[in-house]
Amino acid sequence: MSPFLDTLGGKLADRWNALLVLPGLLYLAVLAGAAVLGHAHGDDLARLRAALDDVAGARAAGSPGAVALAAAGVLAAAYGVDLVVRALGTGVERLWLADGRDPLSRRLTARRLRRWQAADEAFREALVAAGRARLAADPDAASLAERAARLGAGRNRVALAAPARPSWAGDRLAAAERRVWDAYRLDLVSAWPRLWLLVADGARLELHTARQTLAAAHRLQAWGVLYAALAVLWWPAALLGAVPLALGVRRARAAVAVLAELVESTVDLHLRTLAAELGIDCPGPPDHDTGRALTQALRKGT
Repeated sequence: MSPFLDTLGGKLADRWNALLVLPGLLYLAVLAGAAVLGHAHGDDLARLRAALDDVAGARAAGSPGAVALAAAGVLAAAYGVDLVVRALGTGVERLWLADGRDPLSRRLTARRLRRWQAADEAFREALVAAGRARLAADPDAASLAERAARLGAGRNRVALAAPARPSWAGDRLAAAERRVWDAYRLDLVSAWPRLWLLVADGARLELHTARQTLAAAHRLQAWGVLYAALAVLWWPAALLGAVPLALGVRRARAAVAVLAELVESTVDLHLRTLAAELGIDCPGPPDHDTGRALTQALRKGT
């Protein structure tokens, strides 16, 4: 039992260091450095070394009790920073995934919709031109088809469906629900809890991992915001905040795409199973009739 507890304690300590202590301590160190240097001495390393020497030479530095008390205070502060980051990360997530009902969000959504509509119109025109060229055996048919494919990819980079949210991330998740409705006439909000009960543990793990990856990306953006906030004390902090913020946005975009694809894939692969479990006939591939029957059954008449 003792070796087991020692091993478990070691693992918990490693996890504590990785998740809480090290990021929080690094932020506190930057905060202390920013307070010492300020804007006037932004790159004065000699001033920072002198401040560290003063701390090390203080009388309290030789007292074990004072050192232990200071260490406990620093660890508690690091834990507090982590709590702030988690709360701020949740706020960042809500901001990116908001439905956008306020005036500013509606204007942003309208702007994205205009971009998507222009790209969609150009894609459809190019697609028609490519189809006509192919039917007429035009030698330019291949190049026209490639142009249509490029325009279609450009439209999809704006959104996979007509934008209804102010941000790409919110639209990508909303598009999953819209695409499921268009393909099957299935209310994904009502169906998802039932589908979750049917999927295998491996699929659940993939979905859970994608969701946690998205949350971690938003927490990384929160770290960027906290570091950038130190720029009011020390101007280089703006550069320190820009890196995790940009990296977090990029990772969040990738995580949203993966999560949306996994949600759609779960519906595609398990819709017939859900229909069978509810006693709804689905002899072939699921279609609009199957989706309507499932939606009616799941909504229970509401």
